[in-house]
Amino acid sequence: MPGLFFEDLSLDQGAEIARTVTAADIEAFAQVSGDTNPLHLDEDYARETPFGRRIAHGMLTGAYISAVLGTRLPGPGAVYLSQSLRFRRPVGIGDEVVAQVVVRELDERRGHVTLATSCKVGGKVVADGEAVVVVPKRSA
Repeated sequence: MPGLFFEDLSLDQGAEIARTVTAADIEAFAQVSGDTNPLHLDEDYARETPFGRRIAHGMLTGAYISAVLGTRLPGPGAVYLSQSLRFRRPVGIGDEVVAQVVVRELDERRGHVTLATSCKVGGKVVADGEAVVVVPKRSA
């Protein structure tokens, strides 16, 4: 299933997904990434930190942005070139993360699209940044 072509995109076009973080998600991410920091995996350890609870890996939150880019906007066929991220608040088990992307720049010559990216929990930004992806052109 192809995604959108470069020619289908316009400034301020956006898309989002919502995902609720589970303990199983955090444990699977730890397994895949190798990041077994006890802050993410051990409730007793995490309770003694400033967060007072287990929190999700920041990059798990960032992966939700990748999901929007790869499945919604631009969708299948888009390839990441870069992603900046600022982590602003922790994400915990049971939090619903809304990941959103919005088209900010279109470079027709190179087929590059720059998108503002953000993740929110309860309407508050937990991560934001900017992504650049290359998108197939219809004429190619």
